[in-house]
Amino acid sequence: MPTPTRFVSRRTVLKGSAALGAMALAALPYRSAWAAYPERNLKVVIPTAQGGGADRLARSFTDVWRRSLGAAFEFDFFPGGSGQVGYEVFTGRRDKDAYNLLFGNMGPEMIMYALQKPNYKFPGDYFYFCRIDIDDSALYVRAQSPFRRIEDVVAEAKKRTVTVATSRLPHPASIGVLALGEATGAKFNLVPYGGGNPTMVATLNGEVDCGVLPIAEPIKIGDKVRTLGVFNQTNDLAAATNNAPPINKVFGTSIPDLYSSRAWAIHTEAADKFPDRFDKLNTTARQVFSDPTFKDVYEKTAGKWEQVSYGDRAACTKYALAMVDLADRYRSLLTAKR
Repeated sequence: MPTPTRFVSRRTVLKGSAALGAMALAALPYRSAWAAYPERNLKVVIPTAQGGGADRLARSFTDVWRRSLGAAFEFDFFPGGSGQVGYEVFTGRRDKDAYNLLFGNMGPEMIMYALQKPNYKFPGDYFYFCRIDIDDSALYVRAQSPFRRIEDVVAEAKKRTVTVATSRLPHPASIGVLALGEATGAKFNLVPYGGGNPTMVATLNGEVDCGVLPIAEPIKIGDKVRTLGVFNQTNDLAAATNNAPPINKVFGTSIPDLYSSRAWAIHTEAADKFPDRFDKLNTTARQVFSDPTFKDVYEKTAGKWEQVSYGDRAACTKYALAMVDLADRYRSLLTAKR
């Protein structure tokens, strides 16, 4: 099994970011450039399908953000190529004027970037500047499944190939199940479904034996599914996931923490050319976390409030580059035909 990637752990990130996310910002000084921007709606590229987790989270965030920013948001969706299509549109066809943003899932989309080597460059062409959440990867089954524990899944996968639904092959959750298979001798066949919703549906209707997704998705479904394990050292949402255990603790493995983080991104050229515009975007986005209405909207549409975790440009860049390293370490598993 490849040497586990060593990057900042989820717990370390949470400790540093929780205080930032909760901190109320001091009154902002008047800035003439801020007063003139934005003069029109902002356009957002989402590199996944409409109605999915990124869509729900982006809308819950902008419902609050638009008030302090002083503009509305328009969304365009470009699923395909495990996210590459949306990023190609954003970096190559959208004006670099700070009126165009991207809302993406850094984990899977940086894995895609490492594996597929697209023409655009990170962080030269774009960078993430506002992380919204941390969403652990989990393995789950439908409520009627004969699998009651993660040990049952692995035991069966040693007898036959167990099918596993995933939203896309380049994904932290995909790495988790493949690494588990390599560590235990279990055989898994990943079936990508192109998004969280179809992945969940495939698991619920029995097309596959089990599924792997960010933990917010099985929590949202409730008692229709049973979460069997998480790819993290601890499970902070144990009460909402049938006390699902950390998979490493069950099998004595050393699979790295595998979580997704959704974040806002901007063209690097736009931030450099219009620093006042980026400053307003950056500052007002951070204010959202201390707005009490955001918690209400988030919990109704996106997930558990415990998952919310602000991260600035530096934190996002560190995580994004760590995911590239993770993809390189597990490249043989992610690119092997199964």
